[in-house]
Amino acid sequence: MSSLATLEQGIVVLVVITAFTHIYPGVVEGAPPLVLAGLGFLGGAALYLRGVRRRELALAAIPYTAVQIPMWLFIKAGNYTLVGYVDKAVQVVLIGALLVFVFGRSRD
Repeated sequence: MSSLATLEQGIVVLVVITAFTHIYPGVVEGAPPLVLAGLGFLGGAALYLRGVRRRELALAAIPYTAVQIPMWLFIKAGNYTLVGYVDKAVQVVLIGALLVFVFGRSRD
């Protein structure tokens, strides 16, 4: 991970955090969709760290992450937890970092 730029390292850390905030409650609550969402985040992080189409992965991660927020609002419907609030804050920061990474870089 040391070969990644600081922004990229931050993105990977945020992705891993949101992955585990999905996997853990998904296992505890017996909610396979949460586990699958978390595994999707981990899979994306693994591919990114392996150098597989990084810009495309980052671009795909924007809507993948963004859709989690309204789904959480709808599915939890007022039954929110601290873990959920932390996860959504992490996801908002992650989306911002991904936007900077994908669209804020100069084109070579």
